[in-house]
Amino acid sequence: MALLNWNELLSVGVAEFDAQHKKLVGMINTLHDAMAKGQGREVLKPILDGLMDYTQTHFAAEERRMQQCGYPAYLQHKVQHDVLMRKVNDLKKRFEAGQGTLTVEILNFLKDWLVNHIQGTDKKYAPFLSAQAAPAR
Repeated sequence: MALLNWNELLSVGVAEFDAQHKKLVGMINTLHDAMAKGQGREVLKPILDGLMDYTQTHFAAEERRMQQCGYPAYLQHKVQHDVLMRKVNDLKKRFEAGQGTLTVEILNFLKDWLVNHIQGTDKKYAPFLSAQAAPAR
């Protein structure tokens, strides 16, 4: 059973970013499913590696679009992205150092951060980016 189900509350209304957010939700659910089967530690490293790679790709796409559109809160948004990347990198280092209880901590952190970031920060850019993408009348 999925920990986090995609729904319209998580949609930012930008198809490219919704698809990327769905992939991040899927990665969190993969970790959750593995934990439910007692295999959390086995999948944590590939999930963390994949999360680091994919999150960098996703954040770069969001940031590029914000800059292209002149989104006024770009710098504040980028700071949140940078904070997450540092946190995930720190969690990955702690896991690699052998800290055993890390799986539940990572799962909860990722779920909470993703939901809060999408519903809070990302939802703020959606109307701005959509207005910038709309053809002038």
